[in-house]
Amino acid sequence: MTLLDELRGGLIVSVQAWPGSAIDDPYVIAAMARAAQEGGAVGVRVQGTENLRAVRARVQLPIVGLIKREYAGFEPYVTATPADAEAVADAGAEIVAFDATGRVRPGGMTVREMIGVIHARGRLAMADCATLEEGRNAAAAGADLVATTLCGYTKETAGCALPALELVAALREDDGCFVVCEGGVHSPAQLREALDSGADAVVVGTAITNVDWLVREFAGLTDTARNRYR
Repeated sequence: MTLLDELRGGLIVSVQAWPGSAIDDPYVIAAMARAAQEGGAVGVRVQGTENLRAVRARVQLPIVGLIKREYAGFEPYVTATPADAEAVADAGAEIVAFDATGRVRPGGMTVREMIGVIHARGRLAMADCATLEEGRNAAAAGADLVATTLCGYTKETAGCALPALELVAALREDDGCFVVCEGGVHSPAQLREALDSGADAVVVGTAITNVDWLVREFAGLTDTARNRYR
């Protein structure tokens, strides 16, 4: 069975924390990743080399790894350079996720060249895209997985409804493309819709592991209720 076969039809849990959060700690991230494994996830998505190493020590699931780092003058921040991609691979991730949009990356590296760097490390390349054209270009360049991760987060796609089910369905029409739906999946029903739309796998993060967001959502409702009945 190949790595993609292991992921097909399953849930990948994105285990990440907001910078400065109380759960922004490698030990906590690794514990949540372990809980995802025990709960039935087929993989985890993890940001940062320290977190990747901690997770690798505790889980046997395939890891989608990335580095989020802002570069002055450039929009891409998800594994935007060859050095970032190599660091992710060396930290234990089997799959390296990177920004595969049409935006200029630091150093001018093309999508095809980024994929080459990842493959040279013996890892699979996951292209985080925002549009159908970007997804098709990434697949043609050799990406092993194409994800809708950045739909809604680029100037061209700002305001797009999430999850990007239409984009998933359009990418599914391209034979041989392993399609990942990521972004805006907040319920089991939406996960089912993503699979029915043609996703090979679905990434869920905020709705499962972002404690800060979840607490604020619930606390916000209680504040509204208090104000209503004062």
